[in-house]
Amino acid sequence: MGEYDVVVVGAGFGGPVAARKCAEAGLRTLMIERSERVGEKVISGLTIPFYGFLFGPAFIRDGNPPIERPVDGIINFIIADIDAGDIHIEDSLRIPMPLSPVFCFGYNAYCQPFCQWEAEKAVEAGAELRTSTTVVDVLREDGVIAGVRTEGGEDIRARIVIDAEGSQGLLAIKAGVREKYPPEVISLADVYDYEIDKEELDELMGYTLRFCWGWDEQKLAPPLGQGNGLMVWPYRNSIHFMQDQCLRLKDGTVPNLRKLFDVYHENITSKLPWWRDEVAPRIKLRARMWEGFEIFVGLDRELREMPNHTGGMILIGDAAGLESTELCDGVPAAWFSADIAADVAIEALRASDTSRGFLSRYDERIRNHPIIQWSITATNRYNLRFAQEHHDLEELMEYVHDGWGLGGFAHMSTPLAETILRSLQEDPTIITSWIRMFFRYFFNWTYERYDYSGGKGEPPRDAAREPRTAQTLFRGALRACDGVLGMLSPALRATTGLLMPLCRFANPVMKTALPLLEAFMRGMVKLEPVLSPLSGRIVDFVRRADPGTFDPPGRRGR
Repeated sequence: MGEYDVVVVGAGFGGPVAARKCAEAGLRTLMIERSERVGEKVISGLTIPFYGFLFGPAFIRDGNPPIERPVDGIINFIIADIDAGDIHIEDSLRIPMPLSPVFCFGYNAYCQPFCQWEAEKAVEAGAELRTSTTVVDVLREDGVIAGVRTEGGEDIRARIVIDAEGSQGLLAIKAGVREKYPPEVISLADVYDYEIDKEELDELMGYTLRFCWGWDEQKLAPPLGQGNGLMVWPYRNSIHFMQDQCLRLKDGTVPNLRKLFDVYHENITSKLPWWRDEVAPRIKLRARMWEGFEIFVGLDRELREMPNHTGGMILIGDAAGLESTELCDGVPAAWFSADIAADVAIEALRASDTSRGFLSRYDERIRNHPIIQWSITATNRYNLRFAQEHHDLEELMEYVHDGWGLGGFAHMSTPLAETILRSLQEDPTIITSWIRMFFRYFFNWTYERYDYSGGKGEPPRDAAREPRTAQTLFRGALRACDGVLGMLSPALRATTGLLMPLCRFANPVMKTALPLLEAFMRGMVKLEPVLSPLSGRIVDFVRRADPGTFDPPGRRGR
Protein backbone atom coordinates (compact mmCIF):
# COMPACT_ATOMS: atom_id res chain seq x y z
CA MET A 1 0.00 0.00 0.00
CA GLY A 2 1.50 3.32 -1.13
CA GLU A 3 1.08 6.50 0.89
CA TYR A 4 1.11 10.04 -0.48
CA ASP A 5 0.17 13.53 0.54
CA VAL A 6 -1.77 14.09 -2.70
CA VAL A 7 -3.04 11.68 -5.34
CA VAL A 8 -4.22 13.25 -8.60
CA VAL A 9 -6.46 10.99 -10.67
CA GLY A 10 -6.14 11.83 -14.37
CA ALA A 11 -3.37 13.36 -16.46
CA GLY A 12 -5.46 15.42 -18.88
CA PHE A 13 -5.22 19.20 -19.02
CA GLY A 14 -5.97 19.87 -15.34
CA GLY A 15 -4.37 16.99 -13.44
CA PRO A 16 -0.72 17.81 -14.24
CA VAL A 17 -1.24 21.46 -13.25
CA ALA A 18 -2.44 20.43 -9.79
CA ALA A 19 0.24 17.74 -9.46
CA ARG A 20 3.04 20.12 -10.44
CA LYS A 21 2.02 22.79 -7.96
CA CYS A 22 1.65 20.30 -5.10
CA ALA A 23 5.03 18.75 -5.89
CA GLU A 24 6.67 22.17 -6.02
CA ALA A 25 5.31 22.80 -2.52
CA GLY A 26 7.18 19.73 -1.27
CA LEU A 27 4.18 17.42 -1.06
CA ARG A 28 4.63 13.78 -1.99
CA THR A 29 2.43 13.70 -5.08
CA LEU A 30 1.28 10.83 -7.28
CA MET A 31 -0.51 11.34 -10.60
CA ILE A 32 -2.41 8.32 -11.90
CA GLU A 33 -3.36 7.93 -15.57
CA ARG A 34 -5.35 5.01 -16.98
CA SER A 35 -3.76 5.22 -20.45
CA GLU A 36 -0.45 3.64 -21.32
CA ARG A 37 0.69 7.04 -22.56
CA VAL A 38 -0.60 10.36 -21.28
CA GLY A 39 -3.19 11.86 -23.63
CA GLU A 40 -4.17 8.68 -25.47
CA LYS A 41 -7.78 9.06 -24.32
CA VAL A 42 -8.03 12.65 -25.59
CA ILE A 43 -6.47 12.34 -29.04
CA SER A 44 -8.59 15.01 -30.74
CA GLY A 45 -7.87 18.74 -30.68
CA LEU A 46 -9.39 22.06 -29.73
CA THR A 47 -8.96 25.81 -29.52
CA ILE A 48 -7.70 27.11 -26.18
CA PRO A 49 -8.82 30.74 -25.73
CA PHE A 50 -6.25 33.43 -24.95
CA TYR A 51 -7.50 33.98 -21.40
CA GLY A 52 -6.49 30.45 -20.45
CA PHE A 53 -2.87 31.23 -21.31
CA LEU A 54 -2.84 34.77 -19.90
CA PHE A 55 -4.43 34.02 -16.54
CA GLY A 56 -3.59 30.35 -16.09
CA PRO A 57 -0.50 28.68 -14.66
CA ALA A 58 2.72 30.67 -15.06
CA PHE A 59 4.70 27.65 -16.28
CA ILE A 60 2.37 27.39 -19.29
CA ARG A 61 2.35 31.12 -20.03
CA ASP A 62 6.14 31.36 -19.73
CA GLY A 63 6.89 27.98 -21.33
CA ASN A 64 7.00 26.35 -24.75
CA PRO A 65 3.87 24.17 -24.99
CA PRO A 66 3.06 22.37 -28.26
CA ILE A 67 0.56 24.62 -30.02
CA GLU A 68 -0.56 23.83 -33.57
CA ARG A 69 -1.77 27.20 -34.93
CA PRO A 70 -2.62 30.70 -33.68
CA VAL A 71 -6.25 31.78 -34.09
CA ASP A 72 -7.01 35.39 -35.01
CA GLY A 73 -10.76 35.14 -35.57
CA ILE A 74 -13.93 33.22 -36.42
CA ILE A 75 -15.83 33.21 -39.70
CA ASN A 76 -19.44 32.14 -39.11
CA PHE A 77 -21.50 30.80 -42.02
CA ILE A 78 -25.20 31.17 -41.22
CA ILE A 79 -27.03 28.97 -43.72
CA ALA A 80 -30.59 30.10 -44.37
CA ASP A 81 -31.06 27.91 -47.47
CA ILE A 82 -28.08 25.94 -48.71
CA ASP A 83 -29.78 24.76 -51.92
CA ALA A 84 -30.55 28.36 -52.89
CA GLY A 85 -27.08 29.50 -51.86
CA ASP A 86 -28.56 31.77 -49.17
CA ILE A 87 -25.59 31.91 -46.78
CA HIS A 88 -24.80 34.86 -44.52
CA ILE A 89 -21.33 35.66 -43.17
CA GLU A 90 -20.66 36.90 -39.62
CA ASP A 91 -16.94 37.58 -39.21
CA SER A 92 -16.80 40.48 -36.76
CA LEU A 93 -14.52 38.63 -34.34
CA ARG A 94 -11.12 39.23 -35.94
CA ILE A 95 -7.84 40.55 -34.58
CA PRO A 96 -6.97 43.45 -36.89
CA MET A 97 -3.66 43.94 -38.63
CA PRO A 98 -0.93 44.71 -37.77
CA LEU A 99 -1.59 42.94 -34.43
CA SER A 100 -2.62 39.74 -36.25
CA PRO A 101 -1.27 37.11 -36.48
CA VAL A 102 1.28 37.54 -33.65
CA PHE A 103 -1.43 38.61 -31.22
CA CYS A 104 -4.41 36.27 -31.33
CA PHE A 105 -7.61 35.10 -29.66
CA GLY A 106 -6.27 31.66 -28.87
CA TYR A 107 -4.26 28.69 -30.03
CA ASN A 108 -5.28 25.42 -31.64
CA ALA A 109 -3.66 22.36 -30.10
CA TYR A 110 -3.87 18.59 -30.23
CA CYS A 111 -4.75 17.27 -26.80
CA GLN A 112 -2.31 14.37 -26.65
CA PRO A 113 1.00 16.26 -27.06
CA PHE A 114 -0.19 19.13 -24.90
CA CYS A 115 -1.20 16.85 -22.03
CA GLN A 116 2.08 14.96 -22.38
CA TRP A 117 3.96 18.26 -22.17
CA GLU A 118 2.10 19.21 -18.98
CA ALA A 119 2.73 15.79 -17.44
CA GLU A 120 6.47 16.11 -18.16
CA LYS A 121 6.46 19.45 -16.36
CA ALA A 122 4.75 17.87 -13.35
CA VAL A 123 7.32 15.08 -13.25
CA GLU A 124 10.16 17.61 -13.51
CA ALA A 125 8.73 19.32 -10.44
CA GLY A 126 8.87 16.06 -8.46
CA ALA A 127 5.48 14.46 -9.03
CA GLU A 128 5.38 10.72 -9.61
CA LEU A 129 3.49 9.57 -12.70
CA ARG A 130 1.93 6.12 -12.91
CA THR A 131 0.31 5.15 -16.23
CA SER A 132 -1.76 2.11 -17.30
CA THR A 133 -3.50 2.33 -13.94
CA THR A 134 -7.26 2.68 -13.55
CA VAL A 135 -8.79 3.98 -10.32
CA VAL A 136 -12.09 2.25 -9.61
CA ASP A 137 -13.04 3.46 -6.13
CA VAL A 138 -12.10 5.65 -3.20
CA LEU A 139 -10.95 4.63 0.27
CA ARG A 140 -12.82 6.02 3.26
CA GLU A 141 -11.72 6.48 6.83
CA ASP A 142 -13.96 8.05 9.47
CA GLY A 143 -16.18 9.50 6.75
CA VAL A 144 -13.28 11.17 4.91
CA ILE A 145 -11.75 10.13 1.58
CA ALA A 146 -8.40 8.57 2.49
CA GLY A 147 -7.11 7.37 -0.88
CA VAL A 148 -8.04 5.35 -3.95
CA ARG A 149 -8.29 1.74 -5.05
CA THR A 150 -7.02 0.62 -8.44
CA GLU A 151 -8.46 -1.94 -10.83
CA GLY A 152 -5.63 -4.26 -9.82
CA GLY A 153 -6.81 -4.17 -6.20
CA GLU A 154 -4.04 -1.89 -4.89
CA ASP A 155 -4.99 0.57 -2.17
CA ILE A 156 -3.14 3.89 -2.38
CA ARG A 157 -3.54 6.12 0.64
CA ALA A 158 -3.59 9.89 0.30
CA ARG A 159 -4.32 12.77 2.60
CA ILE A 160 -6.10 14.51 -0.30
CA VAL A 161 -7.40 13.12 -3.61
CA ILE A 162 -7.77 15.54 -6.53
CA ASP A 163 -10.21 14.11 -9.09
CA ALA A 164 -9.23 15.18 -12.62
CA GLU A 165 -10.88 12.27 -14.47
CA GLY A 166 -12.93 14.41 -16.82
CA SER A 167 -16.62 14.20 -17.66
CA GLN A 168 -16.58 10.43 -18.18
CA GLY A 169 -15.18 9.60 -14.75
CA LEU A 170 -17.26 7.91 -12.08
CA LEU A 171 -15.03 8.51 -9.07
CA ALA A 172 -16.92 11.61 -7.91
CA ILE A 173 -20.19 9.69 -8.13
CA LYS A 174 -18.78 6.75 -6.15
CA ALA A 175 -17.49 9.21 -3.56
CA GLY A 176 -20.99 10.65 -3.22
CA VAL A 177 -19.87 14.15 -4.21
CA ARG A 178 -21.88 14.56 -7.40
CA GLU A 179 -24.68 12.85 -9.29
CA LYS A 180 -24.42 11.45 -12.79
CA TYR A 181 -25.01 14.11 -15.42
CA PRO A 182 -28.31 13.73 -17.34
CA PRO A 183 -28.00 13.02 -21.09
CA GLU A 184 -29.50 16.36 -22.16
CA VAL A 185 -26.40 18.16 -20.84
CA ILE A 186 -23.91 15.68 -22.34
CA SER A 187 -22.82 16.16 -25.93
CA LEU A 188 -21.23 13.58 -28.21
CA ALA A 189 -18.77 14.93 -30.76
CA ASP A 190 -18.17 13.38 -34.18
CA VAL A 191 -14.69 14.46 -35.31
CA TYR A 192 -13.05 13.89 -38.68
CA ASP A 193 -9.28 14.41 -38.77
CA TYR A 194 -7.89 15.22 -42.21
CA GLU A 195 -4.34 15.67 -43.42
CA ILE A 196 -3.62 18.62 -45.70
CA ASP A 197 -0.51 20.35 -46.99
CA LYS A 198 0.45 23.20 -44.65
CA GLU A 199 1.00 25.74 -47.43
CA GLU A 200 -2.42 24.98 -48.92
CA LEU A 201 -4.04 25.19 -45.49
CA ASP A 202 -2.31 28.51 -44.79
CA GLU A 203 -3.73 29.84 -48.04
CA LEU A 204 -7.25 28.43 -47.54
CA MET A 205 -7.89 29.33 -43.91
CA GLY A 206 -4.98 31.36 -42.60
CA TYR A 207 -5.50 31.72 -38.86
CA THR A 208 -9.32 31.64 -38.74
CA LEU A 209 -11.80 29.10 -37.46
CA ARG A 210 -14.93 28.43 -39.50
CA PHE A 211 -18.28 27.69 -37.86
CA CYS A 212 -21.51 26.81 -39.66
CA TRP A 213 -25.07 27.20 -38.37
CA GLY A 214 -28.26 26.17 -40.17
CA TRP A 215 -31.92 25.33 -39.66
CA ASP A 216 -32.60 21.87 -38.29
CA GLU A 217 -34.76 20.80 -41.22
CA GLN A 218 -31.83 21.16 -43.65
CA LYS A 219 -30.01 18.37 -41.77
CA LEU A 220 -26.68 20.07 -42.19
CA ALA A 221 -25.76 20.29 -38.52
CA PRO A 222 -27.23 19.03 -35.23
CA PRO A 223 -30.34 20.78 -33.86
CA LEU A 224 -29.68 24.39 -32.94
CA GLY A 225 -29.12 24.91 -29.24
CA GLN A 226 -28.75 21.21 -28.52
CA GLY A 227 -25.13 20.79 -29.42
CA ASN A 228 -22.79 22.50 -31.88
CA GLY A 229 -23.17 23.53 -35.42
CA LEU A 230 -20.39 22.46 -37.76
CA MET A 231 -16.95 23.59 -36.60
CA VAL A 232 -13.76 23.47 -38.64
CA TRP A 233 -10.39 23.80 -36.91
CA PRO A 234 -7.12 24.19 -38.82
CA TYR A 235 -3.97 22.83 -37.19
CA ARG A 236 -0.43 22.90 -38.59
CA ASN A 237 -0.89 20.46 -41.47
CA SER A 238 -4.28 18.98 -40.65
CA ILE A 239 -7.86 20.05 -40.26
CA HIS A 240 -10.75 18.96 -38.03
CA PHE A 241 -14.37 18.78 -39.12
CA MET A 242 -16.46 18.47 -35.95
CA GLN A 243 -20.11 18.49 -35.00
CA ASP A 244 -21.77 17.32 -31.83
CA GLN A 245 -25.20 16.86 -30.31
CA CYS A 246 -26.68 16.27 -26.88
CA LEU A 247 -27.51 12.68 -26.09
CA ARG A 248 -31.14 13.58 -25.40
CA LEU A 249 -33.16 16.45 -26.84
CA LYS A 250 -35.30 18.92 -24.91
CA ASP A 251 -38.49 17.03 -25.79
CA GLY A 252 -37.05 13.77 -24.42
CA THR A 253 -36.14 12.30 -27.81
CA VAL A 254 -33.04 10.12 -27.85
CA PRO A 255 -31.56 10.58 -31.35
CA ASN A 256 -29.73 7.92 -33.30
CA LEU A 257 -26.54 9.95 -33.46
CA ARG A 258 -24.49 7.36 -35.34
CA LYS A 259 -26.96 7.50 -38.21
CA LEU A 260 -27.69 11.23 -38.07
CA PHE A 261 -24.05 12.30 -38.02
CA ASP A 262 -23.50 10.44 -41.30
CA VAL A 263 -26.49 12.24 -42.81
CA TYR A 264 -25.32 15.67 -41.63
CA HIS A 265 -21.78 15.00 -42.83
CA GLU A 266 -22.88 13.90 -46.30
CA ASN A 267 -25.27 16.84 -46.73
CA ILE A 268 -22.96 19.62 -45.72
CA THR A 269 -19.78 18.33 -47.34
CA SER A 270 -21.58 17.86 -50.65
CA LYS A 271 -23.43 21.20 -50.59
CA LEU A 272 -21.28 23.75 -48.73
CA PRO A 273 -19.35 25.45 -51.56
CA TRP A 274 -16.12 26.37 -49.76
CA TRP A 275 -15.74 22.89 -48.28
CA ARG A 276 -16.78 20.99 -51.42
CA ASP A 277 -14.77 23.07 -53.87
CA GLU A 278 -11.79 24.38 -51.88
CA VAL A 279 -11.12 22.01 -48.99
CA ALA A 280 -12.35 18.56 -50.04
CA PRO A 281 -10.02 18.18 -53.07
CA ARG A 282 -6.97 18.81 -50.87
CA ILE A 283 -7.60 16.61 -47.83
CA LYS A 284 -7.00 13.00 -46.88
CA LEU A 285 -8.94 11.34 -44.05
CA ARG A 286 -6.63 10.20 -41.26
CA ALA A 287 -9.07 9.30 -38.47
CA ARG A 288 -12.64 9.60 -37.23
CA MET A 289 -13.10 10.07 -33.51
CA TRP A 290 -15.93 10.22 -30.99
CA GLU A 291 -15.70 12.21 -27.81
CA GLY A 292 -18.20 13.18 -25.11
CA PHE A 293 -18.26 16.25 -22.90
CA GLU A 294 -20.66 17.97 -20.52
CA ILE A 295 -21.77 20.98 -22.54
CA PHE A 296 -24.67 22.40 -20.45
CA VAL A 297 -23.97 21.36 -16.85
CA GLY A 298 -23.39 24.97 -15.79
CA LEU A 299 -26.80 26.08 -17.03
CA ASP A 300 -28.61 23.70 -14.68
CA ARG A 301 -28.70 25.52 -11.36
CA GLU A 302 -29.04 22.33 -9.33
CA LEU A 303 -26.05 20.74 -11.07
CA ARG A 304 -24.06 23.96 -10.88
CA GLU A 305 -24.58 24.23 -7.14
CA MET A 306 -23.51 20.66 -6.40
CA PRO A 307 -20.38 20.63 -4.24
CA ASN A 308 -17.02 20.01 -5.86
CA HIS A 309 -15.40 18.75 -2.70
CA THR A 310 -15.89 16.50 0.28
CA GLY A 311 -13.65 15.55 3.15
CA GLY A 312 -10.29 14.55 1.64
CA MET A 313 -11.32 15.10 -1.99
CA ILE A 314 -11.48 17.96 -4.54
CA LEU A 315 -12.92 17.86 -8.08
CA ILE A 316 -11.44 19.91 -10.92
CA GLY A 317 -12.17 20.66 -14.58
CA ASP A 318 -14.75 18.55 -16.38
CA ALA A 319 -15.18 16.31 -13.34
CA ALA A 320 -16.55 19.43 -11.62
CA GLY A 321 -18.83 20.33 -14.54
CA LEU A 322 -16.74 23.32 -15.62
CA GLU A 323 -17.02 22.93 -19.41
CA SER A 324 -17.62 26.23 -21.25
CA THR A 325 -21.17 26.40 -22.62
CA GLU A 326 -20.27 28.81 -25.43
CA LEU A 327 -16.93 27.53 -26.69
CA CYS A 328 -17.26 23.86 -25.68
CA ASP A 329 -13.82 24.22 -24.21
CA GLY A 330 -12.95 23.21 -20.69
CA VAL A 331 -9.19 23.81 -20.77
CA PRO A 332 -9.01 27.28 -19.17
CA ALA A 333 -11.40 26.21 -16.41
CA ALA A 334 -9.38 23.01 -15.92
CA TRP A 335 -6.21 25.08 -15.49
CA PHE A 336 -7.83 27.64 -13.20
CA SER A 337 -9.57 25.05 -11.03
CA ALA A 338 -6.42 22.89 -10.83
CA ASP A 339 -4.42 25.89 -9.63
CA ILE A 340 -7.04 26.67 -6.99
CA ALA A 341 -7.33 23.02 -5.92
CA ALA A 342 -3.57 22.78 -5.43
CA ASP A 343 -3.56 25.96 -3.35
CA VAL A 344 -6.35 24.65 -1.13
CA ALA A 345 -4.70 21.22 -0.82
CA ILE A 346 -1.43 22.84 0.26
CA GLU A 347 -3.23 25.02 2.79
CA ALA A 348 -5.21 22.06 4.15
CA LEU A 349 -2.16 19.83 4.59
CA ARG A 350 -0.19 22.59 6.26
CA ALA A 351 -3.11 23.09 8.64
CA SER A 352 -3.51 19.30 9.09
CA ASP A 353 -7.18 19.73 8.24
CA THR A 354 -8.64 17.96 5.22
CA SER A 355 -12.21 18.11 6.46
CA ARG A 356 -15.11 19.01 4.22
CA GLY A 357 -15.42 22.30 6.05
CA PHE A 358 -11.83 23.33 5.38
CA LEU A 359 -11.95 22.25 1.73
CA SER A 360 -15.13 24.27 1.19
CA ARG A 361 -12.87 27.23 0.47
CA TYR A 362 -12.19 25.55 -2.89
CA ASP A 363 -15.84 25.85 -3.93
CA GLU A 364 -15.92 29.43 -2.66
CA ARG A 365 -12.97 30.38 -4.85
CA ILE A 366 -14.40 28.60 -7.88
CA ARG A 367 -17.67 30.50 -7.47
CA ASN A 368 -15.74 33.76 -7.14
CA HIS A 369 -13.66 33.18 -10.26
CA PRO A 370 -15.08 35.59 -12.88
CA ILE A 371 -14.08 33.71 -16.02
CA ILE A 372 -15.09 30.26 -14.77
CA GLN A 373 -18.53 31.50 -13.78
CA TRP A 374 -19.08 33.41 -17.02
CA SER A 375 -17.93 30.49 -19.17
CA ILE A 376 -20.26 27.92 -17.57
CA THR A 377 -23.34 30.17 -17.48
CA ALA A 378 -23.22 31.91 -20.88
CA THR A 379 -26.45 31.08 -22.73
CA ASN A 380 -25.99 32.05 -26.38
CA ARG A 381 -25.43 28.48 -27.60
CA TYR A 382 -28.40 27.17 -25.63
CA ASN A 383 -30.58 30.03 -26.90
CA LEU A 384 -30.05 29.06 -30.53
CA ARG A 385 -33.00 26.68 -30.06
CA PHE A 386 -35.32 29.67 -29.67
CA ALA A 387 -34.25 31.05 -33.04
CA GLN A 388 -35.14 27.64 -34.50
CA GLU A 389 -38.54 27.63 -32.77
CA HIS A 390 -39.31 31.10 -34.15
CA HIS A 391 -37.53 30.34 -37.43
CA ASP A 392 -36.19 33.86 -37.22
CA LEU A 393 -33.00 34.47 -39.21
CA GLU A 394 -32.28 37.80 -37.51
CA GLU A 395 -32.59 36.15 -34.11
CA LEU A 396 -30.22 33.38 -35.18
CA MET A 397 -27.69 35.91 -36.48
CA GLU A 398 -27.92 37.87 -33.22
CA TYR A 399 -27.17 34.81 -31.09
CA VAL A 400 -24.23 33.86 -33.32
CA HIS A 401 -22.94 37.43 -33.18
CA ASP A 402 -23.18 37.45 -29.39
CA GLY A 403 -21.60 34.02 -28.97
CA TRP A 404 -18.95 33.79 -31.71
CA GLY A 405 -18.71 37.37 -32.94
CA LEU A 406 -17.68 40.72 -31.54
CA GLY A 407 -20.92 40.87 -29.56
CA GLY A 408 -19.40 38.34 -27.17
CA PHE A 409 -17.49 41.17 -25.52
CA ALA A 410 -20.80 42.60 -24.29
CA HIS A 411 -20.96 39.48 -22.10
CA MET A 412 -17.31 38.74 -21.28
CA SER A 413 -15.89 42.24 -20.68
CA THR A 414 -16.78 42.27 -16.98
CA PRO A 415 -15.13 38.91 -16.13
CA LEU A 416 -12.12 39.79 -18.28
CA ALA A 417 -11.73 43.19 -16.61
CA GLU A 418 -12.00 41.66 -13.14
CA THR A 419 -9.42 38.99 -13.95
CA ILE A 420 -7.01 41.48 -15.50
CA LEU A 421 -7.19 43.70 -12.41
CA ARG A 422 -6.71 40.73 -10.08
CA SER A 423 -3.65 39.68 -12.08
CA LEU A 424 -2.20 43.19 -11.92
CA GLN A 425 -2.81 43.35 -8.17
CA GLU A 426 -0.80 40.17 -7.74
CA ASP A 427 2.01 41.17 -10.12
CA PRO A 428 1.95 44.45 -12.11
CA THR A 429 4.86 43.25 -14.28
CA ILE A 430 2.69 40.46 -15.69
CA ILE A 431 1.95 42.79 -18.61
CA THR A 432 5.38 42.16 -20.11
CA SER A 433 4.97 38.42 -19.51
CA TRP A 434 1.83 38.56 -21.66
CA ILE A 435 3.62 40.43 -24.44
CA ARG A 436 6.57 38.02 -24.44
CA MET A 437 4.16 35.09 -24.52
CA PHE A 438 2.47 36.16 -27.76
CA PHE A 439 5.80 36.74 -29.52
CA ARG A 440 7.39 33.54 -28.17
CA TYR A 441 4.37 31.41 -29.06
CA PHE A 442 4.36 32.74 -32.62
CA PHE A 443 8.08 32.01 -32.93
CA ASN A 444 7.50 28.50 -31.59
CA TRP A 445 4.58 27.92 -33.94
CA THR A 446 6.75 28.98 -36.88
CA TYR A 447 9.55 26.51 -36.12
CA GLU A 448 7.71 23.83 -34.08
CA ARG A 449 10.04 24.78 -31.23
CA TYR A 450 8.64 22.99 -28.20
CA ASP A 451 10.04 21.39 -25.10
CA TYR A 452 10.81 17.67 -25.39
CA SER A 453 10.84 17.87 -29.20
CA GLY A 454 14.25 16.18 -29.36
CA GLY A 455 15.71 18.96 -31.43
CA LYS A 456 12.86 19.00 -33.94
CA GLY A 457 12.01 22.49 -35.04
CA GLU A 458 15.16 24.17 -33.78
CA PRO A 459 15.41 27.23 -36.03
CA PRO A 460 18.52 27.66 -38.13
CA ARG A 461 20.82 30.04 -36.28
CA ASP A 462 22.20 32.67 -38.60
CA ALA A 463 23.47 35.64 -36.63
CA ALA A 464 23.81 37.64 -39.84
CA ARG A 465 20.04 37.39 -40.39
CA GLU A 466 19.05 38.38 -36.88
CA PRO A 467 17.38 41.81 -36.62
CA ARG A 468 19.88 42.97 -34.03
CA THR A 469 18.72 46.56 -33.73
CA ALA A 470 15.07 45.54 -33.41
CA GLN A 471 16.00 42.84 -30.87
CA THR A 472 17.91 45.31 -28.77
CA LEU A 473 15.04 47.80 -28.85
CA PHE A 474 12.47 45.08 -28.05
CA ARG A 475 14.43 43.76 -25.07
CA GLY A 476 15.24 47.22 -23.84
CA ALA A 477 11.63 48.37 -24.04
CA LEU A 478 10.39 45.36 -22.06
CA ARG A 479 13.13 45.72 -19.45
CA ALA A 480 12.25 49.38 -19.06
CA CYS A 481 8.57 48.48 -18.80
CA ASP A 482 9.39 45.90 -16.10
CA GLY A 483 11.38 48.52 -14.20
CA VAL A 484 8.67 51.17 -14.36
CA LEU A 485 5.92 48.71 -13.42
CA GLY A 486 8.01 47.40 -10.53
CA MET A 487 8.70 50.90 -9.27
CA LEU A 488 5.04 51.87 -9.52
CA SER A 489 3.75 48.58 -8.06
CA PRO A 490 2.30 50.05 -4.84
CA ALA A 491 0.43 52.75 -6.74
CA LEU A 492 -0.76 50.31 -9.40
CA ARG A 493 -2.05 47.86 -6.81
CA ALA A 494 -3.93 50.65 -5.06
CA THR A 495 -5.38 51.84 -8.36
CA THR A 496 -6.55 48.39 -9.41
CA GLY A 497 -8.27 48.05 -6.04
CA LEU A 498 -10.15 51.30 -6.65
CA LEU A 499 -11.11 50.23 -10.18
CA MET A 500 -12.36 46.76 -9.22
CA PRO A 501 -15.91 47.87 -8.26
CA LEU A 502 -16.25 49.53 -11.66
CA CYS A 503 -15.79 46.24 -13.51
CA ARG A 504 -19.48 45.47 -13.19
CA PHE A 505 -20.12 48.29 -15.66
CA ALA A 506 -17.80 46.85 -18.30
CA ASN A 507 -20.47 44.70 -19.97
CA PRO A 508 -23.14 47.42 -20.26
CA VAL A 509 -20.55 49.97 -21.40
CA MET A 510 -19.28 47.56 -24.05
CA LYS A 511 -22.83 46.86 -25.18
CA THR A 512 -23.42 50.58 -25.63
CA ALA A 513 -20.09 51.09 -27.38
CA LEU A 514 -20.40 48.02 -29.60
CA PRO A 515 -21.68 49.87 -32.71
CA LEU A 516 -18.68 52.21 -32.56
CA LEU A 517 -16.29 49.31 -32.01
CA GLU A 518 -17.76 47.38 -34.92
CA ALA A 519 -17.47 50.45 -37.17
CA PHE A 520 -13.83 50.76 -36.11
CA MET A 521 -13.20 47.09 -36.88
CA ARG A 522 -14.78 47.44 -40.32
CA GLY A 523 -12.50 50.39 -40.94
CA MET A 524 -9.48 48.32 -39.91
CA VAL A 525 -10.50 45.63 -42.40
CA LYS A 526 -10.60 48.21 -45.17
CA LEU A 527 -7.10 49.31 -44.14
CA GLU A 528 -5.66 45.79 -44.40
CA PRO A 529 -3.94 46.49 -47.75
CA VAL A 530 -2.11 49.36 -46.04
CA LEU A 531 -1.45 47.52 -42.76
CA SER A 532 -0.46 44.19 -44.29
CA PRO A 533 3.16 45.22 -45.00
CA LEU A 534 3.59 46.34 -41.38
CA SER A 535 2.11 43.05 -40.16
CA GLY A 536 4.54 41.25 -42.46
CA ARG A 537 7.48 43.16 -41.02
CA ILE A 538 6.47 42.19 -37.47
CA VAL A 539 6.19 38.53 -38.51
CA ASP A 540 9.57 38.75 -40.26
CA PHE A 541 11.11 40.22 -37.10
CA VAL A 542 9.79 37.34 -35.00
CA ARG A 543 10.94 34.69 -37.46
CA ARG A 544 14.50 36.03 -37.74
CA ALA A 545 14.98 36.89 -34.07
CA ASP A 546 17.13 35.09 -31.54
CA PRO A 547 14.52 32.99 -29.65
CA GLY A 548 15.97 34.22 -26.37
CA THR A 549 14.53 37.62 -27.24
CA PHE A 550 11.10 36.40 -26.20
CA ASP A 551 12.03 34.27 -23.20
CA PRO A 552 11.10 35.37 -19.67
CA PRO A 553 13.82 37.29 -17.76
CA GLY A 554 16.52 35.01 -16.41
CA ARG A 555 15.87 32.23 -18.91
CA ARG A 556 17.55 32.00 -22.29
CA GLY A 557 16.38 29.38 -24.73
CA ARG A 558 14.90 26.26 -23.15
